[in-house]
Amino acid sequence: MRYQIIKAFFLSACLSVSLATISPAHAASTDNSKLTNPFKPVVYKQLSPHQQLLNKMLRAAPTANPKVIAMALSAMDCALSDGMAPARNLTLIDYSLVSTKPRLWVFDLVSGKLLFHELVAHGMKTGKNFARNFSNTLGSHQTSLGLFRTKDTYVGGNGYSLRMEGLENGFNDLAMERKIVFHGADYVDLKLAQKLGHLGRSHGCPAVRKGVAQKVIDTIKGDQFLFSYYPDKHWLSTSKYLNCPHNQHLAQNTFTQ
Repeated sequence: MRYQIIKAFFLSACLSVSLATISPAHAASTDNSKLTNPFKPVVYKQLSPHQQLLNKMLRAAPTANPKVIAMALSAMDCALSDGMAPARNLTLIDYSLVSTKPRLWVFDLVSGKLLFHELVAHGMKTGKNFARNFSNTLGSHQTSLGLFRTKDTYVGGNGYSLRMEGLENGFNDLAMERKIVFHGADYVDLKLAQKLGHLGRSHGCPAVRKGVAQKVIDTIKGDQFLFSYYPDKHWLSTSKYLNCPHNQHLAQNTFTQ
């Protein structure tokens, strides 16, 4: 009987020591499980529709300046926020590039696909191979900068042509009066450019190859957007559509997401 009592006491003491040793470790593991959850799902930031479209356009036009594409898209978004109707496509012309390089892009705004990538002429008083001078003045024979809205077509002295409405006061709002239109021209030819040292030039109109003019015009006509770019400091700092409070953050955040 005494043996059984001693045995029971001994087992009870051992169990107490064992629990005292195990309990802190068990408590630590419990605390760690509260701090880290290996099964917690990773949450990725969802891109906005604007950013998704921009990414598609950047992939579709790897030779275009990404910041200029972002600027064109932001300017168009500003116009839409002002109440303009949505468009099917956006035409971008980057006049900071030499005339002998394709510097016109037409994008599908639904899919982000590139529809055209073409040569385009600038005004004869704007420069030779490099564009330098831009104007909104009647008779200047210079190219205008900024956001345009394409209108109706007609057949005139330059053949099948597309009227353009300038949306920016002081920069391109006299486009209709100046008869600045989108058309085809024989002088938009690389063989001729090799002889001249530059692409042929217009009276201020964005002119493309005759062989592709009708297809491009039929794609971009009817209240679509056209964005004419050059790093002109005055235009960049005062353009209504480049300094739009509603969408100013879009271009700024383009490459940070």
